[in-house]
Amino acid sequence: MYQFRYFILLFTLIIITKARAQTDSLAMLKYRADPKREFRGVWIATLENIDWPGSQKLTTDEQKQQFTELLNAHQRAGINAVMLQVRPAADAFYAKSREPWSKWLNGKQGQGPVPFYDPLEFAITEAHKRGIELHAWFNPYRATNDNKFKLLSPDHITNKKPEWFFIYGGKKLFNPGQPEVREYIVRVILDVVDNYDVDGIHMDDYFYPYQIAGQKINDSATFQKYGSGFTDIRDWRRNNVDLLIKMLSDSIHKHKPRVKFGISPFGIWANKSQNADGSDTHGGDSYYELYADSRKWIKEGWLDYINPQLYWPINDRLAPFEKLLPWWSDNTYNRHLYIGQAAYRINERKANAFKHPQEMPDELKLLRNNPRVQGSVFFSSASLLNNPLGFTDSLRVNYYKHPALPPVMLWLDSIPPNVPGNFTATRLQGNRVQLKWDTPLLAKDKEPVYGYVIYRFEGTEKINIDNAKNIFHIQYNPDTQFIDTTTQRGKTYLYVITAIDRLKNESDRSPTIAVVIP
Repeated sequence: MYQFRYFILLFTLIIITKARAQTDSLAMLKYRADPKREFRGVWIATLENIDWPGSQKLTTDEQKQQFTELLNAHQRAGINAVMLQVRPAADAFYAKSREPWSKWLNGKQGQGPVPFYDPLEFAITEAHKRGIELHAWFNPYRATNDNKFKLLSPDHITNKKPEWFFIYGGKKLFNPGQPEVREYIVRVILDVVDNYDVDGIHMDDYFYPYQIAGQKINDSATFQKYGSGFTDIRDWRRNNVDLLIKMLSDSIHKHKPRVKFGISPFGIWANKSQNADGSDTHGGDSYYELYADSRKWIKEGWLDYINPQLYWPINDRLAPFEKLLPWWSDNTYNRHLYIGQAAYRINERKANAFKHPQEMPDELKLLRNNPRVQGSVFFSSASLLNNPLGFTDSLRVNYYKHPALPPVMLWLDSIPPNVPGNFTATRLQGNRVQLKWDTPLLAKDKEPVYGYVIYRFEGTEKINIDNAKNIFHIQYNPDTQFIDTTTQRGKTYLYVITAIDRLKNESDRSPTIAVVIP
């Protein structure tokens, strides 16, 4: 008995020592503090009113007010991109759609806003005012989120084309094996690409359904009809999803070459025990369970970014964050990698790791220390707004203290704009400073200027536009003036301006302008 107790005590000490060593090593980690280029995103879920609108009973004005307050809060925290869910279940949060209005907007599917407004158009305008990208988030295959089929609009696609769907888990899902389904989904997404000024098209992790014990996907007849060349229905299913992703990639970039296309897959592509190329993990997977070969999509160059959902903590028993992170960074194939982080799990009762205030900051340190990671996206908006364990405050004060530009995508556009001309600064009444400049001449790719970055320095500071702390203002509009209202008496300010294009390529800097505030 004594030897057994001694063994337990020794084992406990080893575990504690290992955990402390892990924490100490992270605390000492030299990570990229406040990089100038970083994707800082958050998901805004509309399904079941998770994030917005907060209720199906809000008026148009209340919906608008809630969304602008949400954006203001995220802007203060340093967020520079939002993934807004615009099609949660073959329905729409936008007017120019072939599908009915979402029930999560006003309580009844097919019922538009009264008084009328276009939520997506409004959201884009408000996001861009704040220097925030907006990526339209689609769920491609979910047609309903429950079994209340009688409440669906007569115009819902499940009523128009019932042969396109199977029921699984009590929900209607598009059958990905039917060519007409894939063509329809592409057309739905192109409605947004063609009609709205979105920065990106974004899809989540739901392809074929997550497996439910005792249930079977009813697509054997579709396999018999369209599966020639495949002996295994599982390979055929993966190919069906591949076909959609390739079609979307080609179509999006043909219609608007500057629109980014990204997907947020389940965080484990495959476990090493299943596939030699997989990660050293022991959890569910996307390749075998969801028939989603997300690694192939990025390897083939079909995606501009991949955003795996790494919703496990550091030192997790089955899927440790610190093992998944380098696996994904080794499999990005020169595309962007943004890490999906589980802000919703902070302070979660059943997960001791997420009760620790340092868990999420430690994850940020790990991803910033990996040069192949360009940022992260948090699920979800409501979680950040709630500031669990002070994490959002920590973002604002410690990690997102200074503004950041999204990273460039040189495979889409590598030509920067020309320098703005005739840059001037004039002191106005009340110690304000008015900055003016001329729109630069078009660059050789004829891409129009999309916005500007203003840098501000004090006194004898060295002019360095590579340091994020010197970014004073980022604007996503072609206006050619800005008023600085934050100057102080007795100081000298130095200003520099650059131009950015749609993909945030940045011009050389203008000459430096000095203003003395007496």
